[in-house]
Amino acid sequence: MNELADIPNLQGRRVTLRSLKNEDFIQWQEVRLQNHDWLTKWEPLRSPGQKDPAKDVNAFEARCRSRQRESQLGTGWGFGVFTDGNFIGEINLNNVTRGAFQSSHVGYWIAQDKAGNSYTPEALVVLMRFAFEELGLHRLQISIVPRNLSSRRVVEKLNLRCEGLSEKYLEIAGTWEDHLRFAVTSEEWVRRADDLIAEWIKP
Repeated sequence: MNELADIPNLQGRRVTLRSLKNEDFIQWQEVRLQNHDWLTKWEPLRSPGQKDPAKDVNAFEARCRSRQRESQLGTGWGFGVFTDGNFIGEINLNNVTRGAFQSSHVGYWIAQDKAGNSYTPEALVVLMRFAFEELGLHRLQISIVPRNLSSRRVVEKLNLRCEGLSEKYLEIAGTWEDHLRFAVTSEEWVRRADDLIAEWIKP
């Protein structure tokens, strides 16, 4: 796949993954503001002086440009998650590293009123197929604060492998938090792809 191309739209059974654009600001802002408490307790603090994209359209547009630039460089791929044309969350390939590593970290979030409907596991299967079959990556890692039960249910529904606990792994809401590391490799994807696609993507 040509990584310099625009970010593709990816289709699941119920969800569509596509890059966020400037015109998505109103929908994105509404979801982020409505879910502020639900989301920010699991996210890193913004840097001092950094504007909140949920409150500043220029910051949101800069965020979109940054994601587009990452895809052009092949270092990251960001997707909004949509169902029935409505924005409900995001899923991203972050820190894509090539060379001998060929790996990426996955991050995701979803609006609270959409959680529990298996939209995120579906989006994750769509993203895995893209990462392994289009980008040729070898390994994806998802790092989750142990008490974040909603995020853990996503990887548990897909029966992803837990590699263990990393202490004080990432700064979350101002605190260095332990994280459970879940991972999947391309070899595992080859073994499981047909079943995962049949369960989560095919009509």
